[in-house]
Amino acid sequence: MKTWYLACDLKNDPELIKAYELAHKQVWPEIIQSIYDAGILNCEIYRVHNRLLMVLVTTDEFSFETKAQMDAINPTVQQWEELMWKYQLALPEEASTTKWVLMKQIFSLNDQEN
Repeated sequence: MKTWYLACDLKNDPELIKAYELAHKQVWPEIIQSIYDAGILNCEIYRVHNRLLMVLVTTDEFSFETKAQMDAINPTVQQWEELMWKYQLALPEEASTTKWVLMKQIFSLNDQEN
């Protein structure tokens, strides 16, 4: 298993943030299935203000490239992603078409000497 951390921003609008959270309480079953089909074992999203953190736990074989290819040919995933763009905003340092950005680990307590 592997764990990945990704960041994304939401548009800084309380009503849009509320709607985004509501959408994630009612994720379409086809989206859930597409997540599992890609080799994602668990997915969690956290929010502080308008910044999101996604934690993915995947199989060792999981690939972001394969997931992107699967999503590109799935019309329901494309519809969901289009809906999410109403709420999401690319990070300031990223291309305007980039949503979730892989985060770099900079510290682990497990790596520290006792």
